[in-house]
Amino acid sequence: MSIVLGIDGGGTRTRASIVEGQRVLAHAESGSIKRLRVGAEAAEENLRTLLKDVYSKAGVTAVPAASCGVASATLPGVAEWITAVFQEFNVERSEVVGDEVIALDAAFRGGPGILQIAGTGSNTIGRAADGSRETAGGWSSRLGDEGSGYWIGLHGIRQALHAYDRGEPCTILDRVASEWGTSTLEELVNFGNAVPGPDFSALAPLISTAAEEGDEVATRILLQAASDLADFILLVRRKLRQNHGLIEEVPTAFTGSVLGKMGIVRGRLTELLKQAAPNMQFSQQEVIAVEGALWRARNLAG
Repeated sequence: MSIVLGIDGGGTRTRASIVEGQRVLAHAESGSIKRLRVGAEAAEENLRTLLKDVYSKAGVTAVPAASCGVASATLPGVAEWITAVFQEFNVERSEVVGDEVIALDAAFRGGPGILQIAGTGSNTIGRAADGSRETAGGWSSRLGDEGSGYWIGLHGIRQALHAYDRGEPCTILDRVASEWGTSTLEELVNFGNAVPGPDFSALAPLISTAAEEGDEVATRILLQAASDLADFILLVRRKLRQNHGLIEEVPTAFTGSVLGKMGIVRGRLTELLKQAAPNMQFSQQEVIAVEGALWRARNLAG
């Protein structure tokens, strides 16, 4: 059986696995390899560090095939630089695809289905039986990504500031001030408006905790995130039906920390989908995207 490498290049961290057949030889993690997020130099350094680590743990110096899923894979130069690094690490055959592609294949192994990505960013992808796809959302943190960790962090602060103006009880600003090390509201606002700005997605867990502890503003943010994600899934479902003649329900799955770790969001999303599409199967187990990269790498290896 061939030894293969799978890489999931997420917005915050990158995961790699090397397997032989069904036997896992090694796992490793590093920082993001998304150039738009960390810059070209840091992205390449993170990939090299990751490959050195996973190769060392697996006890290999080469692999026959590798699949890498990374956000913005279609941007000029992205596939080329990753492929060049792979060649330096003795990867015989490789591919670079979007992170949504490997996540789809982790969930459905090439078959039809709808996948909701909700981590640092958000995106919804549906695939018909003939392989054609429909999407909704995923328009970047500045222009969209509703329901993502970034959106939750940014809109959590916005709504907390509105609550402050109204005199409504809210703990979000205090939690954010502690996280950012600011001592006044003015300092917090200035920090939030800095260029480059802070990582708003890192605030999502704080807002989730606030909601779990009864903060009504935080709860509203998470419920809105769930509503936005449900709208995206149902829109993709409608596109699949209208454009591809889909009649039967296809399975729906998710990946990303928002739905994987935030029970309030996942629970409300599940309720909304059940109301709108009672026969839709919505898996409650998070898809591990790197497994899709490994599946694709095995196909590359032949």
